[in-house]
Amino acid sequence: MSDTADPAAATADPAATGSPASPAAAEPAAATSRTADFTAGPGGVMTDEVGVVTGDLTLRTELSGGEAILRVQYKDADEWYVITGGRTRLSDPADLDAVHAIALGLLNRPEG
Repeated sequence: MSDTADPAAATADPAATGSPASPAAAEPAAATSRTADFTAGPGGVMTDEVGVVTGDLTLRTELSGGEAILRVQYKDADEWYVITGGRTRLSDPADLDAVHAIALGLLNRPEG
């Protein structure tokens, strides 16, 4: 397993805030999203917009209005897709890390 697929290695996504990556600008992103690369297992990942995506992907778990939303993209692509069933209301924003770690653990299946 690579370092990028390790939930502990997940990083904040400065682009999620729409502002330049600076220490002050990166702080809000750290509170609102997490990203990590992974390899989908057999059958891929079902998305709302395009159906199944497979192969090397990036997971982004973001907090928006108290809701955690799981999105995937083909690694290094521009488009993000919502994972089917990948939305849940969080009672505490601090739970975003746990949701991201669990989702990554379920989705990252490079061996099948």
